Amino acid sequence: MDYKIKDITLAPKGNLQLEWAAMHMPALEEVRKDFLKTKPFKGKRISALLHVTKETGMLMRCLKAGGAELALGAGNPLSTQDDIAAALVKDGVRVYAWKGESVAQYNESISKVLDFDPDIIIDDGADLHTLAHSKKADVSAVGGTEETTSGIHRVKAMEKDGVLKYPIIAVNNANTKYLFDNRYGTGQSTVDGIIRATNIFIPGKIAVVGGYGWVGRGVAMRLRGVGARVIITEVDPFKALEANMDGFDVMTMDQAAEVGDIFVTATGDIDIIVGKHMKKMKDGAILCNTGHFDVEVDVKALREMAKKRREIRSSLEEYTLPNGRRLYLLAEGRLVNLGAAEGHPSEVMDLSFCNQALSAKYVLENSGSLENKVYKIPDEIDRMIASIKLKALGIKIDKLSDKQQRYLSQWEYGT
Repeated sequence: MDYKIKDITLAPKGNLQLEWAAMHMPALEEVRKDFLKTKPFKGKRISALLHVTKETGMLMRCLKAGGAELALGAGNPLSTQDDIAAALVKDGVRVYAWKGESVAQYNESISKVLDFDPDIIIDDGADLHTLAHSKKADVSAVGGTEETTSGIHRVKAMEKDGVLKYPIIAVNNANTKYLFDNRYGTGQSTVDGIIRATNIFIPGKIAVVGGYGWVGRGVAMRLRGVGARVIITEVDPFKALEANMDGFDVMTMDQAAEVGDIFVTATGDIDIIVGKHMKKMKDGAILCNTGHFDVEVDVKALREMAKKRREIRSSLEEYTLPNGRRLYLLAEGRLVNLGAAEGHPSEVMDLSFCNQALSAKYVLENSGSLENKVYKIPDEIDRMIASIKLKALGIKIDKLSDKQQRYLSQWEYGT
């Protein structure tokens, strides 16, 4: 079997990590048990580009239980957990990923994953979907899924331009994904990444969060929870007003650059922190990004303006500017929660990967009736995932009585 990873002897360590993840992903385990019986992917090939973590490992085992043959690449050059990659190869998954890939190696790995001639493409950031739509690609996939906000922007642009080759389920837009993964998962794992990379004391520091979407909200919430004074920067008046009423200071990045101690970008857009902001920052300011791509902090500008650069510790680089001030960049400006930590906790990825598994099944079963468009996951699947998770947590909720349902469906009765 073809594969390319760092060290196959790490497999036993990876299996221990997968065992730990399995204990905390009960909803996905229920899906896996169903797949084991029904074999929805029997004889089908699935190519996936995801962060190679223990949680992704559990998704691969779930899909494999459903009969799929699998090829997996990394969603980011720094996000692969090499022991998980080794364990999955031992499971029979063709893995092309290792932590610290160069951009050229990363692109080569994506090509290898696509060369698997998949029936379904599972992606996180749309790098695999984009390659599948390039002039060089000859892909016969019947459909795919997309995990993250940045990737949804890209596949919707393909749909708008009329070039989308197959239907794609926007997993990111499921309630059981963005309300939990984007907010709670990224919130906790981003703070985890900052602390692992720096070991700084956060209480009392001023943290600037670029963007108040679901990711930004989660990051701001968790930074405040560990004692930071949080500032939000925004371009959307509604989100800015919401941030203000949630109790955060709101200002422009130009204003925030002068006072912040920690800067976290979370927008999914380019050039959130650029050279003019860096020139205003105080000595010792920390810069990091938790948006999917490494375009939010202008790392090129930082490197060009610095007179000195050195690595202080893993995932922490010091840049000395001509004025003598020092700025610190985490995880090379890539996803700090994966580059400097382990990504989202298993409990929250339990929901996200139920979405991936069931969306892949849905797109396969409905491939003949779906147009080449970006679709939201069906509401009944979204609700089913929430119900499975609640049951796994031992939580019971009320149900509407017939009388209550009738009341909500009528218009005659009021005061």
